[in-house]
Amino acid sequence: MSGVVNIDQYCVIGNPIAHSKSPAIHARFAAQTAQHMTYQRLLAPLDGFVESVTTFRDAGGMGANVTVPFKLEAYALATHLTARAQAAGAVNTLKFEGEQILGDNTDGIGLVADIVRNAGVALRDKRILLMGAGGAARGVLLPILAERPRELVIANRTLSKAEQLVELARNHCAIGSDDPVLVSAAEWTQLDGQFDIIINATSASLSDDVPPVSASILSASTLAYDMMYGATPTAFLRFAGTAGAQLRDGLGMLVEQAAEAFYLWRGVRPETTAVLAELRQSLEAQ
Repeated sequence: MSGVVNIDQYCVIGNPIAHSKSPAIHARFAAQTAQHMTYQRLLAPLDGFVESVTTFRDAGGMGANVTVPFKLEAYALATHLTARAQAAGAVNTLKFEGEQILGDNTDGIGLVADIVRNAGVALRDKRILLMGAGGAARGVLLPILAERPRELVIANRTLSKAEQLVELARNHCAIGSDDPVLVSAAEWTQLDGQFDIIINATSASLSDDVPPVSASILSASTLAYDMMYGATPTAFLRFAGTAGAQLRDGLGMLVEQAAEAFYLWRGVRPETTAVLAELRQSLEAQ
């Protein structure tokens, strides 16, 4: 006997990819749950995503996380899609099963887990504002609605894009059931009244900017959540902080979506609290 032990292989694929924290997160999950696996970064050429995935799978890869700019290509590559991936129109997790490729989107379930479990804020019966109508917003729509908020307003600079998400919600969810969720679209200037939870799914934070909303929609009891994260608060969180709102960035979402992918691959759910705390400490030390 050679004594060679085959180790299950996973990776995160993107371009760029050197910044990804996923290898550190999954290494902690694997150690915690005694899973024999490796997890690496894989830089794919901008015009070579499918070839990179195929090469990795043929070499024994069992699954992959997918980050920008390949989530739409991953959606097209998958032979089977979960309901939440279908609704999102994008895939961030692939699982290889023989010739089949299962595509999933764990972003939304990661967001909900971070808000409900880590922040301790229920979404049920709440008035929620989802800012943005792009891929990030699509990815979290169904998991938010599954929590049965009282009202979900989708706001976007281009109203027609927000209206498309409202239609998507109505197509996938029982909006007209005995326990309906009121879902509507709005432009920034049409927003009125205060919200219990405001989720920034726009890219404004990448340019240190804030969506053009009034501070009047915030209060001291509002949870202001930005999907972006960094060593310092984003522009949106700084804006929300001036209104006294509760603040939370997307670092917990990153960890929780990774945990959902890990569960999909390995069938065991890791504990995220310690991993999130370590990641937060590392980020603040930068």
